[in-house]
Amino acid sequence: MKNLQKGDKKLLNAWAFYDWANSVYTLTIASAVFPIFYDKLFPKNQHYIDAFGFHLKNSALISFTTAAAFMLVSFLSPLLSGIADYVGDKKIFMKFFCYLGALSCIGLYWFDLDNIYIGLLFYFLGLIGYWGSLVFYNSYLPDIAFPEQQDKISAKGYSLGYIGSVILLVINLAMIMKPKLFGISGTDGEAAMKAMRYSFIMVGVWWILFSQYSYYFLPKGNKSNSEKLTSNTLFNGFKELKKVWQLLKQDIPLKRYLSGFFVSSMAVQTVMLVATYFGAQEIQWETEEDSTIGLIICILLIQLVAVIGAVLTSRASAKYGNIPTLIFINCIWAVFCALAFFIWLPIHFYVMATIAGFVMGGIQALSRSTYSKLLPETEDTASFFSFYDVAEKIGIVIGMCVYGIIDQITGSPRMAIVFLGIFFVIAVFLLRRVPKKAVLKN
Repeated sequence: MKNLQKGDKKLLNAWAFYDWANSVYTLTIASAVFPIFYDKLFPKNQHYIDAFGFHLKNSALISFTTAAAFMLVSFLSPLLSGIADYVGDKKIFMKFFCYLGALSCIGLYWFDLDNIYIGLLFYFLGLIGYWGSLVFYNSYLPDIAFPEQQDKISAKGYSLGYIGSVILLVINLAMIMKPKLFGISGTDGEAAMKAMRYSFIMVGVWWILFSQYSYYFLPKGNKSNSEKLTSNTLFNGFKELKKVWQLLKQDIPLKRYLSGFFVSSMAVQTVMLVATYFGAQEIQWETEEDSTIGLIICILLIQLVAVIGAVLTSRASAKYGNIPTLIFINCIWAVFCALAFFIWLPIHFYVMATIAGFVMGGIQALSRSTYSKLLPETEDTASFFSFYDVAEKIGIVIGMCVYGIIDQITGSPRMAIVFLGIFFVIAVFLLRRVPKKAVLKN
């Protein structure tokens, strides 16, 4: 088939459709069904397992595994960026990580405590596959869209991902609630667990199946350099990060903002990644079924409210300014973490999920746009955003390790969540040091 021209509507839609394909991973595996499934593998009130030579809390074990995956991803991202810039056929790399992630999701079907290492490996590789494919997916944007088209098509991809992931999660929820209607046999508990295992397969199949539309239209990629791929070009991504680091020493407003963002993002991302594990272990659900359904409904609630939160935050920033709005949101997060110590009932968790949704959608959107405003006059924005993404991932590594260590030592995620609240307080002080005039420019 003849390659479509840059800016072609069909090409743009094909690119955006990959969000529809891959976003089911983040909602079903990272946020909703897998955390519930993982917790229910353990007998009630028995949350420990012997693994890697240690007697580990189950939530601490998954936290450390997540941290290890993001550590590898933070190293691979600039490396893969260098490959994306210099290799002509970037589609093959995108496919590789897509299939790695999707097949790993399918592999979670066999996750059990008797084969904990294999199960954790599939979970680990799923993370690598998802984030690795995003490196090449994002690198396609300047190849297929003109600058004036990029914001719109990027937003369309986000919308498609949200819709697709919610559709599949609702189907999975129906399977888990009413497994008999789907021909899933066993007692209520057994059938629900089977339904969750089937949902992992559905994520993998959905991801592979719908990504084919994108692959059909996406070009192999634009080779930006006629030279062979050498170690010099391979590590170009790291050189770009080093260059940005040197520039930060001279740009005080951006440096101060990034320090505040790093601390804040570290806490936000960690809270969102562990929220379902917290709800499964610490909330006093009346029955196992109430626990499963309630937690998934909370995740859906967060997704819905996050969209509203992003809109309200945008309006607040237009009226009061980016930094004051970010400071206010971080204050809410700090209070949120403190209150988490006192919640026990499902109604408390629903209220907290609503609050989390509002401030989650707002802080993520506003943090990136504020960073964009603070960037110096340069055409090399890609390097600055690569630095931003790597900083975010390293923050997740630190946050998940802090959470896992406190959870392991104290035996309760409550103290870990409260401790994360300290990071929001630190972020407030760091953000207050950003010059007020720095983000007034457009």
